[in-house]
Amino acid sequence: MRFNCDKCPGYCCSHPRIAVSDFDIARLAKHFGISEADARKRFTYRYTFQDTVDEQVLRHQKDSIYKSVCKLFDRDTRKCSVYEARPNVCRKYPYGKNCGYYSFLKFERDFQDDPEFVPS
Repeated sequence: MRFNCDKCPGYCCSHPRIAVSDFDIARLAKHFGISEADARKRFTYRYTFQDTVDEQVLRHQKDSIYKSVCKLFDRDTRKCSVYEARPNVCRKYPYGKNCGYYSFLKFERDFQDDPEFVPS
């Protein structure tokens, strides 16, 4: 691994479309002790685009670092509030050995010639 999630401000949680499955919604419902219909309504919405995209995605909330982050993200601790019940897409991220945030951070630090630089 070439990144440390403990030092990240939640980059993956800021992705605008975090698609979830029916299984993910059932897991969230169980975690919160609510019905699947309530979990779907509370945490997700249907995203469609033309005839090519039809997804159930996680709702977002405004954020001080990114424009918005997943509704399930704790903005104070900068960690997932449902880590044990997080959706499969979150469990699989990143889809390789590199995280987009750390790639971006490395680029900025090299560009600024400052190994401690953190974009604001």
